[in-house]
Amino acid sequence: MSNYFLDIEYNHLVYDEQEVNLKEFECCTFNHCDFSNCNFIGVVFIDCTFNDCLFSGAKINHVALRTVLFNRCKMEDVNFAMCDKLIFEVHFKECVLDFSKFYTLKIKGTTFVDCSIIAVDFMSADLTEVVFDNCDLYRSEFMKANANKVNFKTSYNYTIDPSKTKIKKAVFSLNEVKGLLYKHDIIVT
Repeated sequence: MSNYFLDIEYNHLVYDEQEVNLKEFECCTFNHCDFSNCNFIGVVFIDCTFNDCLFSGAKINHVALRTVLFNRCKMEDVNFAMCDKLIFEVHFKECVLDFSKFYTLKIKGTTFVDCSIIAVDFMSADLTEVVFDNCDLYRSEFMKANANKVNFKTSYNYTIDPSKTKIKKAVFSLNEVKGLLYKHDIIVT
């Protein structure tokens, strides 16, 4: 049985704990699939798209995500920090990523559009040129991250300590700039 799958569309599947292990998917599309019970090992996704999929609580250790697009996926409490770092490229649109971890990852140029990113760990991550477009970043942690040239302009609820996070040439909206001043215990109206 082959472990390489090219240009296949998967619909409404519920995967068990090891069903996708040691497999490579290229140019595949997953629609309304449930990966929440998976404990991924040695899985590669190249140029794949996930639409309306469930990953909440999945263990994605040792997964390669190479140019992967997630649309309207629930991905709560997922530890992306354990993914294969070689050619790691992901993009998120209308996803729920609450309580997930990107700790120490290099996610330069990643886009997050209309996402819930509550209490997400971006500590020590390279976020250079990341775009957070209309995202809720409540309680997300950016300590020791490189957030140079990050676009926060349309996002909200972030708190970032500029003395502990690199934010050179990052873009913020005037309405949300209070998220950079929180540690000074001042009131901005």
